[in-house]
This record gives sequence, C-alpha cells and structure tokens, in this order.
Amino acid sequence: MTNQTPQSITQLLVAWGQGDRAALEQMIPLVYQELRQRAEHYLRHERPGHLLQPTALVNETYLRLIDCDNIQWQNRAQFFAVAAQLMRRILVDFARKRDYAKHGGGLRQVSLVEAAIIPHQESADLVALNDALDTLTQLDPRQSRVVELRFFGGLKLEEIAEVLKVSVGTVRRDWSLAQAWLYHELKNKEDSGE
Repeated sequence: MTNQTPQSITQLLVAWGQGDRAALEQMIPLVYQELRQRAEHYLRHERPGHLLQPTALVNETYLRLIDCDNIQWQNRAQFFAVAAQLMRRILVDFARKRDYAKHGGGLRQVSLVEAAIIPHQESADLVALNDALDTLTQLDPRQSRVVELRFFGGLKLEEIAEVLKVSVGTVRRDWSLAQAWLYHELKNKEDSGE
C-alpha cells in the first residue's frame, strides 16, 4: 500500500463525519499501522506479560472511535488527538480494574523517561500519572492536553499546535512547564507514600 498523505486522511475523515461509512472503511487501513505503533510505543513501558497487547488496545480504541458519530472531523491531527484520549482512558480503566481486582496491590509501572515526560525519574504509576493529569487539567487544561497528546498520542509538537490551534512555541512552553509540574507532583506523592 502506498503512503497516504495527511490530506487524503483528512478528506476521508471529513466524509466519514458527514455520514459516509465507506470513507471510514477506506480510512481505517491507512491509520491502523500508526495507531498500532503508538500503542506499541506506549505498552513498551509496561511490565512484561502485560495482558493488554497493542492489537487489543488499537481494536478497543477503534471500537470507541466508530461510536464517535457526533464529531466533526477536521484533520488527521484531530483524529489522533481523539485516539490518544481514548487510549489513555482505556489504559487507565484497565489499570484500575486490575488493581481493584488485586485490592490495590502491585500497581503497574510506566517509564516516563523514555517518553520524555519527566526527566530524572525512572518510572511512575499510570494511575498516579492519570490523577496528576486530572489535577493539572484543573490548573491548566491546555498543559494537560499537551501532555496527553504527546505521551498517549505520540503527536509531534507541530501536530499538537494544529490540534490546539496555538503556536508551536506555546506548545513547547506548555510542554516544559507541564514536565516540571508533573515531576514535582509525582515526586511529592511518591515521597509521601500515596
């Protein structure tokens, strides 16, 4: 299959948003590999033998995406932003269910160093990261969204700027501030034993 341009994916997204189900069928093979790569990248930081595999994460994301009939798709970057949000929710729900079943024991570790989120910290718990992002959303929703799009969605700074309709410089500043805030927040929780 030839590489499709972002414009062709955008055209298919717009057609799908206007009710053309055939456009969805044409688009899925074009975005599947990228979604799978993003899922693989994220799950690479999980413990060995993790029950949720990249294919299952992509399939669950796909099922939730096709239920998004009320979204007016604008472009490829917006699509991957929505997919990032859904992947985050799926992973956090999975972690919470697993930890609930174990009555709170054995929380799954997620490396943030390789994902370039928090320098100088080897790993952080996914649920703790999610909770910290929820707190950051209360303080600065755009910074939280930048982290979500970068970490869970694997979007480049330029793509994030397009989704959020701000400059790349603004995204870069939000990214730096969010990294520092998350590092401080997660370190405090770790030090206090929460």
